[in-house]
Amino acid sequence: MRKAGITDELSLSIDYARVCKIINAYLKENTFKLIESAAENLALVLFANFKELTEVSITVKKPWAPIGLPMNHVAVSIHRKWHRAYIALGSNMGDKLAYLENAVEAIKNDVSCRIIRISDIILTEPYGPVEQDEFMNGCIMIDTLYTPEELLSFLQRLEKAANRVREVHWGPRTLDLDILLYDDLVTDNEELVIPHPEMHKREFVLEPLKQIAPNVVHPVLKQRIRDLI
Repeated sequence: MRKAGITDELSLSIDYARVCKIINAYLKENTFKLIESAAENLALVLFANFKELTEVSITVKKPWAPIGLPMNHVAVSIHRKWHRAYIALGSNMGDKLAYLENAVEAIKNDVSCRIIRISDIILTEPYGPVEQDEFMNGCIMIDTLYTPEELLSFLQRLEKAANRVREVHWGPRTLDLDILLYDDLVTDNEELVIPHPEMHKREFVLEPLKQIAPNVVHPVLKQRIRDLI
C-alpha cells in the first residue's frame, strides 16, 4: 500500500468497495462447514480478482457458534502471500517437449500459481550411471500460494499424470519437476530438501536458471547463480 499512500493515487490502491462486493457475493453463493475453509477460499478469490495483491490477512467471525457458552462469536485469522519459487523441468522419454509444455501449462492454469519467467529448453547429456537418452531441461520462475510441501505434492501429481515411474535412481523419466529454491527457505526433512541439494553441481540446472534469475542468491552457499555456474 506504500505507493498509494505516498502518491494519493487511487489507481495504485485496492478498490475496497469491490472487495466487499466480491466477499459478499462469494459467501452468499457458497457454503462451508468450517470457517477455516471459508477463509482459505476467500483468499484464493481475492488473489484471483486483484492481480496487484501480494498478501492478505483475513479474519472470519461466526456469531452464535454452537459452543454452549456465552460467547459473541468464534473466529479464525489467516495470512497468505505469494512466494517466489524456482522449478527445474526435465524429460528424456517419449515426446519430451510435449511433457514439458503440458507441465508448464498445468502450472499456469493452477489458481495457486503464477508463472513469471520461463527459460529456453536445452538438450543435455544424462546425469548419473544409467545409460539413457539425452534430456530436455529448463527452469521456470513462479509465484505460488502453496507451502513447500503443498507445492511438492502438486508437482508430484503432474509427474504421475505424465506416467512418471520411479524405479531406477537417476534413470529415464517422462517428466521430472524439482523445487530448486523457495523464497530464502532452508529446510531439510524426509520428503523435501530446499535448496535442492544437487543444484549447484548440475550445469543443466544452472544454465537455464541463470537465464531467468542470474542474480538470485543461493541461501546456503551465499553465491549468485551466475557465480555458481
